[in-house]
Amino acid sequence: MARAYLTHILHLMEQLLAYDRHLFKIINHQWSNPFFDWLMPFLRNSNVWYPLYLFLFLLIIVNFKKTGWWWVILAVGTVVISDFVSSNLIKQNITRLRPCNEPDIASWVHVLVGYRPQSSSFTSSHAATHFAMAMFFYLTLNTQFKRWPVVFFVWAFFISFAQVYVGVHYPVDVICGGLIGILIGYLSGKSFNKSYGLQ
Repeated sequence: MARAYLTHILHLMEQLLAYDRHLFKIINHQWSNPFFDWLMPFLRNSNVWYPLYLFLFLLIIVNFKKTGWWWVILAVGTVVISDFVSSNLIKQNITRLRPCNEPDIASWVHVLVGYRPQSSSFTSSHAATHFAMAMFFYLTLNTQFKRWPVVFFVWAFFISFAQVYVGVHYPVDVICGGLIGILIGYLSGKSFNKSYGLQ
């Protein structure tokens, strides 16, 4: 009974990985076009977003003073924790070749980064950190800025999508990374609102 159950689970895993690779091929190979070839590497570049972070941090500090500083501390802590969980706890224990390093599909993978990351593909730390920020921003800012903070989820989605498009992650990597980030962002956002809150 247990053996049959394990066989069934392994079969489902094989199917999931097959679908994952098929979806990767659609995004990375079939949807390839000159505009995305320019845009996606730009979106996933962390340096591009530093002015946004700086503007947001200054906006919150200027308007909410001491509480704003606590908001910045928790926002940074959310990023650090989500990156640690993805990069140190998960990637160090679950080894998966990135698509750009996978010999079986190397002939058609469209690689758009200037290097080939050697760390495990699962999970995407970009997805984890950006969805963690999106959830934290949404929970802590929606009382002041109404529905606008939901835009951060769109922002996180496109950054995560770019990870697949440029050839460094499979879709499952970014989906799982995003779910981890959402959970961490939810916990930190709720914690901030309970202890402080932007009033």
